Amino acid sequence: MSFQSLSRYPPFPDNVPTVPLLRLSLSKLLAGDQAESDRLFSACKDLGFFLLDFQDTSQGRTILNDLDTLSGIETETFDLDLEEKQRYQMNGERIFGYKSLGLAKVDAKGSPDRCEFYNVSKDDILSVSKPLPQPEVITRNRQLFKDFTIAVHGLAMHLLGHLDRHLHLKPGTLANLHRLHEPGDDHVRFIKYPPQPPDDRRTSLGAHTDFGSITVLFTTLGGLQILPPGPDAQWGYVRPERGHAIINIGDALVKFTNGLLRSNVHRATYAPGAQAELVRYSIGYFVRPEDDVVLKRLDGGGVIPPLAEGQVEEHFTAKEWTIKKANQMRRQNPQPESVSIKLE
Repeated sequence: MSFQSLSRYPPFPDNVPTVPLLRLSLSKLLAGDQAESDRLFSACKDLGFFLLDFQDTSQGRTILNDLDTLSGIETETFDLDLEEKQRYQMNGERIFGYKSLGLAKVDAKGSPDRCEFYNVSKDDILSVSKPLPQPEVITRNRQLFKDFTIAVHGLAMHLLGHLDRHLHLKPGTLANLHRLHEPGDDHVRFIKYPPQPPDDRRTSLGAHTDFGSITVLFTTLGGLQILPPGPDAQWGYVRPERGHAIINIGDALVKFTNGLLRSNVHRATYAPGAQAELVRYSIGYFVRPEDDVVLKRLDGGGVIPPLAEGQVEEHFTAKEWTIKKANQMRRQNPQPESVSIKLE
C-alpha cells in the first residue's frame, strides 16, 4: 500500500455524493503564508475538516515515506492470529492496543462495528510511561513509530500556532496544552475495514466526533463520510487525494474556544464503487491534550466567544473526556446521525 500513489487502486467513482474540502498547502503554512493561514482558520470554524498537501515540503515527503513503511507493519499486525491480537485487547480505561471487530456499536440498536484498530501510545513510544505489551512486529519498529510520532505531532503544533494567532492567544498557548513529553493519550492508529458482503453493506464505524484536538488521517480508499452542518444536510464521502492527509478538529478545541471551532460529526462506511471489494487500510495520528488539562474555555483577546449568561462549563480533564467518549462508542452510537454537533 502506498499513500503517495492511488493509481494501483480502482478509481473513486464520480457518481457518489461527496463533501468538498478545502485543500491547504503544508509548505505555505510552514512558511507563514497569511492567506493560507486565513484559509486554515476558516476551515476549522466552518466544517472542521480540510485536506493538507504533504507533497510540497521535505518534511511532508519524509512523513509520506515513513507511512509507506508503516503500512507494511500495519498489514503484518492485522495478519496476526486473532488469539495473538487479543493478548493486547483494549478494555475498560485502556485505549491502547487492539480493538477487535464488533467491539463498538454503530447505532442505538447495538449493531456491531466492522473495523479493527490497533493504537500505539505516544507515551509508550517516547518512554513517557512504562512500556506496554506489544506484538513483536511493533517492538522491533519502535524507532520508526518514534520518528513518525515526533514528526506528525510537531506539524500539528504548527497548526495550533496558527490558531493561537487567529484566536489572539499568547504564542504557544495551545501547544503548551499538548506537550510531547507529558502524559497524554496521543497515539498512532492502524485501521482495517474488511470488504462487506454486497447484500449487507452498512456503516462500519458509527457517527461520532473525535475526542481530542487534531486528527491527521492518511487513507487511500473512500469510506469516510461527513455530515455537513445544516438542517437539510446529507452524508457525503470524502475523496482521498494522493499525498494528502485528511485533517479534522476534535472536541477539545471546541471546548477551548467555546464553540468557535467545529468538531464535526463523521462516520466510516463501505467504500464506493469497485473500491468496496478491497480491504481498506488507514493510518491516523490522534493529537490530544495532556491528561490533566481541563477542557474549558480559554481566556483570549476577544475572539473566543464569552460564556453565555448563566452558562456553567463542565470541567472534564482530557483523560476523563476520552474515557467517557470511548465508553459511549462501545455501548451505542454516541450521536444521532442526523445532527452535526457542537458539544454536550
